[in-house]
Amino acid sequence: MKQKRKTQLKLVPPLDLRAVKKKMRQHRLSVAGRWFTVIVLAAMIIGGTYLLIKNQSYTDVNIAASYERSTSDSNSYAVFANGIVRYSRDGVVFLNKKNEEIWIQPCQIQNPIIDVNNEAFVVADNGGNAILVFTEEGLKGEIETTLPIEKVTVSNQGIVSAVLKNESTPQIVSYDATGNILVEHQVNLNNTGYPVAIDMSQDGTLLAVAYLSTKDGVLKSRVAYYNFGETGQKHTDNQVSMEEFNKSIIPDVFFMDASTSVAVGDGAFAIYEGAEIPKQKKVVQLNQEIRSEFHTDKYIGFILVNQDKSGYEVRLYDKSGKQIMNRAITGEYSHVKMVGDEIIMFDGTKGCIISKEGVQRFRGDWQTEALEVIPTAGINRYLIVSSDGLRTVYLTK
Repeated sequence: MKQKRKTQLKLVPPLDLRAVKKKMRQHRLSVAGRWFTVIVLAAMIIGGTYLLIKNQSYTDVNIAASYERSTSDSNSYAVFANGIVRYSRDGVVFLNKKNEEIWIQPCQIQNPIIDVNNEAFVVADNGGNAILVFTEEGLKGEIETTLPIEKVTVSNQGIVSAVLKNESTPQIVSYDATGNILVEHQVNLNNTGYPVAIDMSQDGTLLAVAYLSTKDGVLKSRVAYYNFGETGQKHTDNQVSMEEFNKSIIPDVFFMDASTSVAVGDGAFAIYEGAEIPKQKKVVQLNQEIRSEFHTDKYIGFILVNQDKSGYEVRLYDKSGKQIMNRAITGEYSHVKMVGDEIIMFDGTKGCIISKEGVQRFRGDWQTEALEVIPTAGINRYLIVSSDGLRTVYLTK
């Protein structure tokens, strides 16, 4: 009898698809969990290292790069867009951060002054009649005024407002970038006082003006807003509001954003809100002498004289008027500004940097006389503009 061949085949029970899917899901979750743990740990290490570096205090700088200048005349500088404006009596030059000229605009201006917005800036002849309007691409327009220029401000669109000097009846005139007059306001010294500060909203709709009056020996300041849009057309001379401050001087007004503006007094500041008709929201008393003030689109800051001890105090507020930082400092600085989350102070070769949290990040010597200090790409790196060129430095202990 023939013997049957043996086979290795075995019957396999049907797959349990639900069990397989469950195991696959558990495996994916396990892998995802491991990756999540790695990512969290990496983020903690990077974040911790970054905070450690940012909260360090430095006293020296090392030069990372240096860019010599080729001109020998006396220049002034301002930060604009992604570059630097160099301006003097002979012209305006836009530089990149390697001191390379992007464009040059020759001109003859005896006493150049500048006002910078995000997308446009103006250079005007203080006491003269010339205003030049620029964008990142170069000259946008030229304006010739009929009276000497005292103050000037510009919007992002290149709309310019200027205070023109006239002993009895000064004028506030607004122009488009090509010099066409948009609004002309004759100042009545008896009614309002003399315009001592102006600023224009970024869209060119609102103009804020601070006036000072000493009529009959009584000191008064007034803050007025002019609306050049449809709302303002319904009001006399486009004036939509005016507020009076007795026995006070208002030396500065500025816009923080489209609907928030600030008037700084000799011992307090007032916050206004409204993109059409600004109204006072809050007055903050400082109760100390103001040495200087600075602001960004988020913060309002002051250098105040300490009352009970020598030195000064840096105090910072948010745009609602809430105090968020104060710190005592020593030394005097002629230049104070805020960029991002840092307060930058400098005077000659001396410099000081304080974070918005009050950490003194740097106090030391720039190793050159600084005309401008600009944070640049990289941690603890700054661009120092001096009379002999530009240099990139990084902070060290």
